[in-house]
Amino acid sequence: MSTPTAPATDLLDPAERLTRPELEALQLERLQWTVRHAYENVPHYTRKLDEAGVSPADIRSLEDVRLLPFTTKEDLRQNYPFGMFAVPMEQVRRVHASSGTTGRPTVVGYTETDLSNWADLIARSLRASGIRPGMKVHNAYGYGLFTGGLGAHAGIERLGATVIPMSGGQTARQVQLIQDFQPDAILCTPSYLLTIADAMEEAGIDPTSTSLKVAVLGAEPWTNEMRVAIERRLDIDALDIYGLSEVMGPGVGNECVETKDGPHIWEDHFLPEVVDENGQPLPDGERGELVFTSLTKQAFPVLRYRTRDLTRLLPGTARPAMRRIEKITGRNDDMIILRGVNIFPTQIEELVMGIEQLTPHFVIELTREGRMDAMAVRIERHPSLERGVCEAAAKVLAERIKTHVGSSVAVRLEEPGALPRSEGKYKRVYDLR
Repeated sequence: MSTPTAPATDLLDPAERLTRPELEALQLERLQWTVRHAYENVPHYTRKLDEAGVSPADIRSLEDVRLLPFTTKEDLRQNYPFGMFAVPMEQVRRVHASSGTTGRPTVVGYTETDLSNWADLIARSLRASGIRPGMKVHNAYGYGLFTGGLGAHAGIERLGATVIPMSGGQTARQVQLIQDFQPDAILCTPSYLLTIADAMEEAGIDPTSTSLKVAVLGAEPWTNEMRVAIERRLDIDALDIYGLSEVMGPGVGNECVETKDGPHIWEDHFLPEVVDENGQPLPDGERGELVFTSLTKQAFPVLRYRTRDLTRLLPGTARPAMRRIEKITGRNDDMIILRGVNIFPTQIEELVMGIEQLTPHFVIELTREGRMDAMAVRIERHPSLERGVCEAAAKVLAERIKTHVGSSVAVRLEEPGALPRSEGKYKRVYDLR
């Protein structure tokens, strides 16, 4: 794994070289344009701003973003499919959509300029991760309506690297192509990279022996403990790419290989805020819900979109003018409330990664016993260790969960391969109540 301390200046694009005052001046200019564009072209925003008594002329500083109403996923669903678009359909070159597993999908659109900006930001993200022109990049994000596959694809090409458009699934084929094509980097979810590593070992391949040097991982929360485990297992640098379809897709922010200290937000295109549970803005450094206002999007501008991701805004490091977010390890809509205790799946992951006798393959099951909710962690034992050793480790896990999380849970040891494997976004929690 590489250990550089600072980016080479010639690898930074002009926006990455801006000072903070220069960046904020650019943000204000773009914020004023965005609010005017949304107000004049999206009936939903016209109505919401009128109801709030706010006009585009009221945006005179970056702090005035707080005058704007929030946008939620429900707003997008109520305007399904194209009601939030700010340009005529003949100017839309592509649409993407969420899975819609919890209701109507959210649909987003892109003009030709939007797609070009997106490719630029993915290229910037990959460059920050240590990927360079001429490298081969194995893209195992899913293609289709999901933003990951096609979004990453265009950015790889924009960077000047070679894309291997594998998409998700067909894990044995993934392993074969990594062996045959010798890629330098891989893009996928962290849980799916673990699935690929498992498949390599089952095929008699040492995961540290491949050509891979960099993994750019996203689309699901993952901990720094998971990063350490992935880097050791595959002898690579593992970087976090951040994004969501409602704001653009992957590439809203990315970690820098020099520091690996949370994604830098590309603030020339996105204005971030953090708010508390009541929607009140929090100062940088305090933990709350991440909110975004787009600054350059033509087809689908968003004003103060509530992401439901929980994090903090922190000063920039490898890109000093651009603020970072603390690594996303939870969302306020994936929080489990168990007998009055708030639990996030990543808290369990963090404890699991600290016990070598257990694997990172686990799921959480929620059931109801009488009037009481119960939680069980089903986790696979390490295949090379005796069951008795792993059973002792499972008891240690249960004790650590009770101590660190504050609630008693059952830990059930499973045989290797008993639990489902990720082929993209991994379903970690099963609510059987």
